[in-house]
Amino acid sequence: MLAEMPGYGPKSAQRAAFHLLSGEHARLKTLIAALTEADRRLHRCPHCNTFCESDVCDVCADEGRDRTMLCVVESVADQLALDASLAWPGLYFVLAGRLAPIDDVGPEEIGLPRFIERVAEGVAKDGLREVVVATSYTPEGDATAYYLIDALKKRWPDLRVTRLARGLPSGLEIEYTDLSTIAGAVYSRREA
Repeated sequence: MLAEMPGYGPKSAQRAAFHLLSGEHARLKTLIAALTEADRRLHRCPHCNTFCESDVCDVCADEGRDRTMLCVVESVADQLALDASLAWPGLYFVLAGRLAPIDDVGPEEIGLPRFIERVAEGVAKDGLREVVVATSYTPEGDATAYYLIDALKKRWPDLRVTRLARGLPSGLEIEYTDLSTIAGAVYSRREA
């Protein structure tokens, strides 16, 4: 089972298993107790699909959030990173990954129907005016973004749909940057 975890190959899984089983069983019992407790207490927020312990997550419950803006991300980790930046004033929707047709991961598997329902609810109840597609700039992330953008524009032609800009990170010299990042920065340039 450990080998099926993200970032774990057969060798890493074997090392982790040996670590948990070696010495006292306190480590293994602590892990079992923590996983059992997480399974008992955590569930998905009915609005944004992130993990939470209460009926609704803290972000969705925050009345100070701009409910006219929705950012769709691939994972809870992406949501946490964006929220930690303190740059996003709106709400989120967390997909269950990204499209990967080779691995039989399609729109249903990533939660597209639930996302479309969330956008429809936002348009009807909150005056949703913008959806930001914040998927990774990988082939699968790009495919997911194009699919989401197309689905949104077909259903709500007046809804503003944007994508996070890509560009050069702060403190990085251009000569040491990969060509894809440089091209993305050129295409995503804006007025100074």
